[in-house]
Amino acid sequence: MDDLPWSDLHNPWSDPMNPERRPAVQPIGPVNALYPMPTTLVGALVNGKPNFLAVAHVGILNHGSPQYLSIGLGKVHYTNAGIHENRAFSICLPSEDLMVQTDYCGLVTGKNTDKAVLFDVFYGGLQTAPMIRQCPVNMELRLHQVLDFPTHDIFIGELVQTHADEAVLVEGRIDLAKVRPLLFDMASKKYWTLGSPAGDCWSAGKSLKTKGK
Repeated sequence: MDDLPWSDLHNPWSDPMNPERRPAVQPIGPVNALYPMPTTLVGALVNGKPNFLAVAHVGILNHGSPQYLSIGLGKVHYTNAGIHENRAFSICLPSEDLMVQTDYCGLVTGKNTDKAVLFDVFYGGLQTAPMIRQCPVNMELRLHQVLDFPTHDIFIGELVQTHADEAVLVEGRIDLAKVRPLLFDMASKKYWTLGSPAGDCWSAGKSLKTKGK
């Protein structure tokens, strides 16, 4: 046992004397398993009117300034034309209280339905990225780049401003527990809610660090 690497000595699944303890691993194909994702409402002006679309395929591309975020929208969506035309869009973060309205915005198209009537719409500095006052957090983005995939437009936006309800701020920072974001899971086709914190980032792993490293 003394000859085992440090990682095996500290890994309860790496016991050569008891291989049954190791979890069974089964390939299931190229399944996207990055869910749950935050459910968002993406806002854009389309034909001069505000429109909102439920979107969970959002991405954080970097951590810095300028900050870039991405959204992946199927080319069939009504919203795409508005983003292309105005070169701006919003990412609004609904709370679990807005589950019904958010789901509705993913069921109907803005081509036939005025979804903006559900919300108190407001604008920031860009003036072409409609946002939702009922959402505890709203972000307005200037279009930076579009990746043209065969079936999807990947819109990359530069974050211009974040608007947050004072009720979800603690010492000027957004408190997730107060936001109560709505989470989307493709496998179960259900919305989920946030649980309790599991530990501190950049801290929990310190217990595995060896001396001098």
